[in-house]
Amino acid sequence: MTTLALLVGGGPAPGINGVIGAAAILARRRGARVLGIPNGFAPLIAGELGGVRELHIAEVSRIHQLGGSVLQTSRADPTRDAASLTRTLDSLQRLGVTHLITIGGDGTAFAARRVAEAGTGRIAVAHVPKTIDNDLPLPAGVPTFGFETAREEGARIVSRLLEDARTMARWYVVVMMGRNSGHLALGAAKSAGATLAIVSEEFAPGPIPLARVVRVLEGAMLKRLALGRPHGVAVLSEGIGARLAPEELGEAAHPRDDHGRVRHREIPLGELVADGALSALAEFGISATAIAKDVGYELRCAAPNAFDAEYTRDLGAGAVQALLTGASGVMITRQEQAIVPVPFAAMLDPATGRTRVRLLDTASPTYATARLLQVRLEPADLMPSALCDALVAATKLTPEALHARYFRNIT
Repeated sequence: MTTLALLVGGGPAPGINGVIGAAAILARRRGARVLGIPNGFAPLIAGELGGVRELHIAEVSRIHQLGGSVLQTSRADPTRDAASLTRTLDSLQRLGVTHLITIGGDGTAFAARRVAEAGTGRIAVAHVPKTIDNDLPLPAGVPTFGFETAREEGARIVSRLLEDARTMARWYVVVMMGRNSGHLALGAAKSAGATLAIVSEEFAPGPIPLARVVRVLEGAMLKRLALGRPHGVAVLSEGIGARLAPEELGEAAHPRDDHGRVRHREIPLGELVADGALSALAEFGISATAIAKDVGYELRCAAPNAFDAEYTRDLGAGAVQALLTGASGVMITRQEQAIVPVPFAAMLDPATGRTRVRLLDTASPTYATARLLQVRLEPADLMPSALCDALVAATKLTPEALHARYFRNIT
């Protein structure tokens, strides 16, 4: 009998239940037995299968409207050693699994590929990519599921902070989740009309000097003050923190998880940048308030918006159709309203063997528009004008000194 199993790995993202529900419904209608494996690969690695349960249409028919994951999730990694991978395959065989759908980000995609390779001829594997970071290498213009809901929820939070900032004449420095890329930070900031967004991709490759990030915020705060608006919200992508030089972080220098990835939440990026800007303004005798806030966990288990609810149902049903027609070792994508299975090999970075990362394209027209709508101190602001006069009056620096402070190459 065809037995299809579903599991979720990595962090939550809006729409997970849409994939689970659609896949279970279609597989059941095609005559398959459907199993839900709780907590990702963890029970398969441990060989503890008591929590695995059959999924029936009646219990999953409405779950696409829910946030979170009805199967929970974990970051358990079956590829950490050969024994873990062997136990995972043994567990799948004990369950009688012939087809496996994994739902997750780059780590889960890598694990799914290894399971597909090791289980060739025994288990067909399809992976449905999910992450609110939008950093998986899908075709141009195709978001990862969960991103659109997270962007929408993030924009709501930033909008509320903008109003609080105006009301209280203060600044907020929001660090927005996004391990490797600034898609979410820019998307939420642009949608909400944040004062500015600073993403790691706008800096040259290599370590980012903290002073450069501080100067961008400091310049924006100074310009807003000169314009009579002593308030604003700056959104930073959390990936900036991982690129700061270790010596600038002190005891918080790049803590890592079991997968060797930087634990961004333990890097006080917002505080470092906010405090640096406030200290710099204090040198000019300018008093201001800036509050650091991390945003990310609030977004991951939000109920999916209409886009992600529909999108994920397509992906779940598409994964079943691909598997039952003979596909394996593929990532499921939706391109121009069609489900397109993409071989794992096409998604890999040949240098690392891991899934490629899709960075924010700072040469794109949409990024250019975002920058045009932001408030940043620009070289043109230091040309003779009322704004330049206000900046000089506030800082007691000449235009030439201001230009050197904010636009020279800070290292």
